[in-house]
Amino acid sequence: MDIDVLIEDDRWSALDLDVLVLEALRATSVTLNLDLEAAEVSYLACDDARITLLNADFREKTTATNVLSWPAVDLAPVIAGAVPAPPTADLTGVLALGDVAIAYETCLREATDLRKPLADHVTHLIVHGTLHLLGYDHIRDPDATLMQGVEAKILGKMGLDDPYMV
Repeated sequence: MDIDVLIEDDRWSALDLDVLVLEALRATSVTLNLDLEAAEVSYLACDDARITLLNADFREKTTATNVLSWPAVDLAPVIAGAVPAPPTADLTGVLALGDVAIAYETCLREATDLRKPLADHVTHLIVHGTLHLLGYDHIRDPDATLMQGVEAKILGKMGLDDPYMV
């Protein structure tokens, strides 16, 4: 796997983000039965100010959010609730997945509100963002049900609680 983790905000240094990303990608790969060894993906660990700009530029929303994703290829199914198409490598053998950005202050606030360790919440959001790169979404109810189920299964394999069970 060719994983690029760019840390723009030094507060992220308290977490071993490289390890969290690698573990999340491996668990996603195993759970979805996908070969992601040729995957190329990048993660930006930024702050709320930066993600607010990205959210405004790409989604026309002028607020911070926890995670944003930019898939390299649209794998989303046409039929609501259907499983996305599996990613395929290009002619050079590279499996370009895309980019994910994650915001420190929002993640920390959410983890505190949920009374969860920051690393656990961030791992959930890494999985969430990665699933967006793989064509999963939560706009339509059937898609949200599928995505949340897949997230819970991946996190369960990692020994983490289902984030949707309250």
